[in-house]
Amino acid sequence: MVQPILKIENLHTHFFTEKGEVPAVDGVDLYINPGEVLGVVGESGCGKSVTSLSVLKLVPSPPGRIVDGRIVFKGTDIVPLKEKEMRKIRGNAVSMIFQEPMTSLNPLFTVGQQIIETVRLHRGLSKKEAREHAVEMLRKVGIPRPEAIIDEYPHQLSGGMRQRVMIAMSISCSPELLIADEPTTALDVTIQAQILDLIRRLNEEQGTAVMMITHDLGVVAEMCDRVAVMYAGKVVEEGSVHDIFKNPLHPYTQGLIASVPRMDETRERLYSIPGNVPILSKNMQGCRFAPRCSHVMDICHQSLPELTLQENRHSCRCWLHDGSQEDAV
Repeated sequence: MVQPILKIENLHTHFFTEKGEVPAVDGVDLYINPGEVLGVVGESGCGKSVTSLSVLKLVPSPPGRIVDGRIVFKGTDIVPLKEKEMRKIRGNAVSMIFQEPMTSLNPLFTVGQQIIETVRLHRGLSKKEAREHAVEMLRKVGIPRPEAIIDEYPHQLSGGMRQRVMIAMSISCSPELLIADEPTTALDVTIQAQILDLIRRLNEEQGTAVMMITHDLGVVAEMCDRVAVMYAGKVVEEGSVHDIFKNPLHPYTQGLIASVPRMDETRERLYSIPGNVPILSKNMQGCRFAPRCSHVMDICHQSLPELTLQENRHSCRCWLHDGSQEDAV
């Protein structure tokens, strides 16, 4: 039995605001096996990015805090670790490609200085060795003239080039787990394809496990082995890419897939899920998706279903597929 490189158990990450406590991540369970690509999908505000930031303990505090749960990386629960211990993990064993490289790269330092700092911190290389390694990383991610680009500042580069620099930084220490938080957002289609190809090659050539955070189901279909669908802070469905696309069980997943434009169909209007994402609070009752669901039953408003295992390691959080409810009917 393969041991997951990352296992998230009953994770609760809350934000404490003037209007009350907001459970942005509300009891999430996920796992990633070595060398696997896991896609985490859902609408904006569903908790995808907060889950990924929780893994690296980068949730801004205040107002956010991990209030419960375990994040086990290679057998060690990192939630209780001190900041000094986390620095040895971040950028080394676990790296992250952030959503917006312009706000993630330091505008006061050249891209080379930022990569060199990471390499020297974790690998103990000399300045010369670290610079040579940084040039090689820039070349590896397809940046032309890396010997010149290494001395340029982030504002001198295009969006696609900055994202490549972020990937070069993230892979400079050969991480075992790479977290990619919507790495192709705001990039044109050609650059998107190149960035995804870079991540795929890293996964295939170095065996790096990847946690791909995205709302783009096309990216999921192309890149991922398994998918976890999140809604309102909870995982509502999880399974292989084939099972999720071929046989989506949760009404929310069905709605997401139905809203994707298809080349073999002609529609006057694209499908959209009715209603709005709920405002998260600690007083929520029943299924989070019930107000928007076309299959809603009385029990959906009263009680929250568990994430139950169906066939082929395919899990779903819905009363339509809950064994106890089916027995009652």
